[in-house]
Amino acid sequence: MTSQSQGIQQLLQAEKRAKDKLEEAKKRKGKRLKQAKEEATAEIDHYRLQREKEFRNKETNVMGSQGNLSAKIEEQTTEAIRNLTSSYHRNMENMMKKLLSTIYEISPEIHPNFRPEV
Repeated sequence: MTSQSQGIQQLLQAEKRAKDKLEEAKKRKGKRLKQAKEEATAEIDHYRLQREKEFRNKETNVMGSQGNLSAKIEEQTTEAIRNLTSSYHRNMENMMKKLLSTIYEISPEIHPNFRPEV
């Protein structure tokens, strides 16, 4: 009987050691997962900062060129207004003369479709 109880004791001790090893392995696994998550978060943050910096640089380049584009459009608009104004002043008098002559010089005529009633 002693050998049986001694065998049972050995089995219980072996089971306890196995359970302890499993617990320790679970703790190590949990610790590794936590560490991997922290490393991944740090890497993601670093990547995000890098991409935001690249975006800001590209945005600055694009906005800078848009500023130049805006100035160029403004200049073209001013030039077009200047041309229209000068054209207006050059042609205003001639147009007024033509308009007034058309209004004042009326030549009465009978319309070609008019049929006198007989």
